Amino acid sequence: MTDRPADIISPITNKVLPPKTSTADALAAGRVPYDKPTPENSVMLFIDHQIGLMVGVRDYPSLATYKANVVGLAKMAKALDIPVLLSSSNAQWQNGDTLPELKEIFVDEPIYRRTGIINCYEDPTFRAALEDLLARTGRTHVIISGVTIGTCCSMPTLAMRNDGYPVYPVIDACGAWNTYEADAATSRMARAGAELVTVFALGCELQADWKLPSGNAMFDPFTNELPEYGFVIQGFWNNANQHAVADPFGMVK
Repeated sequence: MTDRPADIISPITNKVLPPKTSTADALAAGRVPYDKPTPENSVMLFIDHQIGLMVGVRDYPSLATYKANVVGLAKMAKALDIPVLLSSSNAQWQNGDTLPELKEIFVDEPIYRRTGIINCYEDPTFRAALEDLLARTGRTHVIISGVTIGTCCSMPTLAMRNDGYPVYPVIDACGAWNTYEADAATSRMARAGAELVTVFALGCELQADWKLPSGNAMFDPFTNELPEYGFVIQGFWNNANQHAVADPFGMVK
């Protein structure tokens, strides 16, 4: 067998490089700009993740997957210090209270409890809270999830896109009554210019570099709420002394 050339290891001092072209220049050139959500420019909205509504989710093989995705997204917001807003709809009746894990993760956050208005962005109290949060923090990008995707997520997404906000619906942290609803909602949101994302791909996009200080905290949702990857991580570290590639960080002995 021919000897391979030596591997080229990027220095651990490397930092993330932004695109060479600004979003404005990319748009002017007729390209689709990469308007990247970051921990510094984003807020997260958790809309109507309520136990009564979750019972009706039918587009997942298991509600455990949907719940894990919501909890994972919430843990990411916490790990990255992304401001959040939580809202519920008619929690006093059949829709039930907010998912307990969200209340535990965001113990210091109030829940904006809407009393009839379906679209949270059309609720004066909630919209005032969102506009205040964006003004106070200087953030511009809105990451949103909700149940169901056809109402709690897509309706505010369409309204916010109408008002010019960059919106990122986290489609696998939403649920639907059926696949028709999910398909119609994702189609409408994409056509309106929303950037559809998924929980753990978004987590990678927000983290950007595992060497950053938030990396350890971000490992929690990737390990515990994405068990497929968690098994990979645990399997590796259980057998770390038999690694095949040298570790430039010196962590594996």
